[in-house]
Amino acid sequence: MSRQAHELDHCIVGDDMQCVEITLDPQETVIAEAGTMMMMDDGIEMKTIFGSGDGREQGFMDKLLGAGKRVLTGESLFMTTYTNVSSARRTVWFAASYPGKIMPLDLLDYQGKLICQKDSFLCAAKGVSIGIAFQKRLGVGLFGGEGFIMQKLEGDGQVYIHAGGTTVQKELAPGETLRVDTGCLVAMTQTIDYDIKLIGGIKNTIFGGEGLFLAHLRGPGHVWIQSLPFSRLADNIIAAAPRAGGKGKEEGSILGGLGRLLDGDN
Repeated sequence: MSRQAHELDHCIVGDDMQCVEITLDPQETVIAEAGTMMMMDDGIEMKTIFGSGDGREQGFMDKLLGAGKRVLTGESLFMTTYTNVSSARRTVWFAASYPGKIMPLDLLDYQGKLICQKDSFLCAAKGVSIGIAFQKRLGVGLFGGEGFIMQKLEGDGQVYIHAGGTTVQKELAPGETLRVDTGCLVAMTQTIDYDIKLIGGIKNTIFGGEGLFLAHLRGPGHVWIQSLPFSRLADNIIAAAPRAGGKGKEEGSILGGLGRLLDGDN
């Protein structure tokens, strides 16, 4: 099957703080979220665009509609393209904003479509459309954590998705169900049925510490799960940060005082 999207050569660099090196032939283009570019060779032209980023000729209203859909997902109004305008191969690097793994996925392997968490998309070949996927059930919108709308990646090109921490993949058989913390869901194939359900039991609800709702994923299909969602990382950092007055979470306790003595602090 011939591709319509540009074909990208890549190399994943690093372990827990990864970046992806994209090598472009002359006139090849990669599209990316604003703020993800790390560095690039001379000879690469950067442009800010409206729309879905798939490279099709579009009128102003179509581009405005595509940009508006991205705003609904909480992403930037704009996307950025990087085109090799030189006569030799050139390289551009992209990186995520928190620790994790970058996964290169070919949409041809997934019937041309993937559904992903709004913060997970990093970059893709020109020709891939980045849109929105409406979830059918109201519960997903009200309690899903990632909202009623997730991102939809469509086309026949390569996409690069970032997951926090360690990534676990699961292939679900027809009718098989997996219950997942709503923030830990990174991506899924279009055949996965996705719903949000309340955790049963009053003790679980009040004392469980895992939130009130879980995502229920029903096969057939493939899902990608992350061990460290950015929201969980941010919550832990905020909880451990010094409060007003310069005292941390345990600094007013006996344990906190003992720790300062051992550290040699006054």
